[in-house]
Amino acid sequence: MAERDFHPRRRVSQYGAAFEGRDLPTTIIGAATVAIWAYLLLFRGGFWRIRRDDPPASPVGPSRSVVAVVPARDEAEVIGRSIPSLLEQSHPRLHIVLVDDQSDDGTAEIARAAASGAGERLTICRGAPVPHGWTGKLWAIEQGIAAAQPLQPDYLLLTDADIVHAPDNLAELIARAESGGYDLVSLMVKLNCRSPSERLLIPAFVFFFFKLYPPRWVADPARRTSAAAGGCILIRRASLERIGGIARIRGEIIDDCALAGLIKQQGKIWLGLSTETQSIREYASARAIWQMVARCAFAQLGYSSLMLGLTVLMLSLTYLAPPLLLLSGRPLARLCGAASWTAMSIAFVPILRIYQGKGRLAFLLPAITTFYGAATIASAVLFWRGRGGYWKGRFQAIAKAG
Repeated sequence: MAERDFHPRRRVSQYGAAFEGRDLPTTIIGAATVAIWAYLLLFRGGFWRIRRDDPPASPVGPSRSVVAVVPARDEAEVIGRSIPSLLEQSHPRLHIVLVDDQSDDGTAEIARAAASGAGERLTICRGAPVPHGWTGKLWAIEQGIAAAQPLQPDYLLLTDADIVHAPDNLAELIARAESGGYDLVSLMVKLNCRSPSERLLIPAFVFFFFKLYPPRWVADPARRTSAAAGGCILIRRASLERIGGIARIRGEIIDDCALAGLIKQQGKIWLGLSTETQSIREYASARAIWQMVARCAFAQLGYSSLMLGLTVLMLSLTYLAPPLLLLSGRPLARLCGAASWTAMSIAFVPILRIYQGKGRLAFLLPAITTFYGAATIASAVLFWRGRGGYWKGRFQAIAKAG
């Protein structure tokens, strides 16, 4: 009996079976990563084939009136370039309302100087203190819309103070809305990408945004997916009034997507990408980008601990598992890891090209994802500590007691 139990061949067989049993989960993980990337590449609305959308073939004439509402809080560094870009739009019927959200850096004075010679096309109003239940930006927008009300514009252009608009941007947005019958059209503008940290991290931010909100799905009335990019939103005034105005989303941190969701319930929306209209807000360090993500990432998950756990799990499985699988002793697991890592790199290349990034950066997507995943966890911790949604001196996503 003892001789049979310790027979060398039997012992090898037993160890082999145990080894296979231990490696079975690795093989399953490998198969899961391949399945995930097959889905993302083939069935996620083609989100990764990112390109600038061509403007409509038949531009609309100058009959539509527009008021641009620009909330600005301590934006002295950028407002001197953004306001002139609006005044230089090829669409002539544009009035600008700048809401100076209690700035103390001379934002209003710089804007006024930048608009010298523009006559009555620029209105500057001093923002009132933020009421309870409102975020600062949305309260500023609400005041700007109120100031625009006497003009009865056909459209409102909701744009940030750091956006420099291409000369034909507004005309193309109006043409898009009119030709497609859209209630809201929005552009993900080209983000600033000059510092080493920006070149490494910003393209992935845009990649993740479009993965969450594939533009093809956003424009499809049959799908529930809705999104907008808050730096550049053109919305029909009548459509905004129909949903109850900005007050409906007054406490939202991710206000652009919340607004798009309400509009899509009753109308049509469209989301695109611009390479000419750009944000000039700088993120000179990785810390600055970290703070940008930590400000709102947990809000994206509905402040749900369960969703946070699922998100971390899926990020790990989708982006971190492939390179780790290459360290496995199982040939099949290594093959799955290599295939998945190659697939994610291929998917990342188009957005890198838009940002003039080097193709080899695509292979760093697992490490970049680790950065964003950690910032998302930090966002949750800040929320739980009552310090969520921080922006220019305001904590706007405060955890409720109990």
